[in-house]
Amino acid sequence: MSVLLDSDILIEVSRGRNSEILARWSALRGAEGEILYSPVTEAELWAGVRASEYQELTDLLHSLICVPIDKATGRRAGDYLRWYGKSHGVELADALIASAAVLNEATLWTRNRKHYPMTDLKFY
Repeated sequence: MSVLLDSDILIEVSRGRNSEILARWSALRGAEGEILYSPVTEAELWAGVRASEYQELTDLLHSLICVPIDKATGRRAGDYLRWYGKSHGVELADALIASAAVLNEATLWTRNRKHYPMTDLKFY
């Protein structure tokens, strides 16, 4: 099983304050399968990183697999924006993350499920 991590989960993992998230993280790290993230998540994390967290974030991201955003990802994200943008307020970043998860046959681990109304998306 592959799991794609949303930005909010990686923030919680790196700051280490939420014991429930950390327990699930530990279980995920010990399981078979790939742990993925998208370039959108990387951009969001670097935009908000504190200077004291640079090395920890670098190390964390190096331990994961960054999936590409390519033409197919952009196309699927565009479909999501057309289908759910007005009705659910889906924004570009979340459409790209959802698209990356679906096209990489991964479940999405997020605490913000309301941002992801896509019916073909599975959650961790």
